[in-house]
Amino acid sequence: MSEAEGQQHPISIYLWIWTLLFVLSGLSYAVDYIGFQGYLRWSLILLFMFLKAGFIIAIFMHMMWEKMALITAILLPPAAILVLIGFMAIEGDYIWTQRVDTFSDPDFVPTEPHH
Repeated sequence: MSEAEGQQHPISIYLWIWTLLFVLSGLSYAVDYIGFQGYLRWSLILLFMFLKAGFIIAIFMHMMWEKMALITAILLPPAAILVLIGFMAIEGDYIWTQRVDTFSDPDFVPTEPHH
């Protein structure tokens, strides 16, 4: 086979991944059915979501067989965005805490804005 035609992968890989995706989806629904609550619930849902997304990217988008430069060009920007979203969430929590502390202080007296 010439290199211009591309690679062919066995169909069994795709069938195994489809089966795994169905199992992970079933586990994700089981989290709600069982009735987990709080951090455990959201941690499991996010874990199953990331696993499914990872398998889809690796197998169905053929990232598993691509060169490292292409993988980093596609996966690094979303990773950077997630890190920045995390920083914004941390700062937002800090600002919220500061506002609650300031406005719940009984000695706080709001002043009129200067015009």
